[in-house]
Amino acid sequence: MEERSSRLEDRNLEMLQAEEEREVRLKRNEETLRELSDSIRRCNVRIIGIPEGEEKEKGAESLFKEIMAENFPNLVREMDLQVTEANRSPNFINARRPTRRHIVVKLAKVNDKEKILRTARQKKLTYKGTPIRLSADFSAETLQARGEWNDIFKNMKDKNLQPRILYPAKISFKYDGEIKTFPDKQKLREFIATKPPLQEIHRKTLIPEKSKKGKGLQNQEQRR
Repeated sequence: MEERSSRLEDRNLEMLQAEEEREVRLKRNEETLRELSDSIRRCNVRIIGIPEGEEKEKGAESLFKEIMAENFPNLVREMDLQVTEANRSPNFINARRPTRRHIVVKLAKVNDKEKILRTARQKKLTYKGTPIRLSADFSAETLQARGEWNDIFKNMKDKNLQPRILYPAKISFKYDGEIKTFPDKQKLREFIATKPPLQEIHRKTLIPEKSKKGKGLQNQEQRR
């Protein structure tokens, strides 16, 4: 009886280990696919905030060059800027999402993209007086992961902590004269737990997921 029980325990353990190894392989494959998708986009620049249809008359490439001339005249004179492709993304308008689609511009050189984005971070950009933004182009998975830092990033920016989102989805900021970098919210929570000045800044944005769910259920009960 004991021998049979021991065999069952060994079999369950083997199955558990096999499942864990399978999950690790799946996660590794997903990360590889994401990195491949991001590498294809490494020369791309996203233009955010351009009204729909603005590019129809002149084309998205000409519009991009207008933006460059308006915002980076010195950079334009220094660079031999070559655009290989420019279009709206996605290709169709989703009636359920009335927000303006981005324009994606593919440059010939990744160094040109880096120079443009580096300069863009230092000033407010406009197109015919309308505020716009430029950003790097990433896969949907990377964009989603980076987007999870939005509220925290805004709080840090408001407090002049000079935050940045690093690839693929890490946050960095300046604190006590040093650059701190965190790969996920849990690591950031652990750091902030030892820094009272930061605790008030992120009191709402870093509520653990379990607490959020608990509060959501509590609010539902109160409404009943």
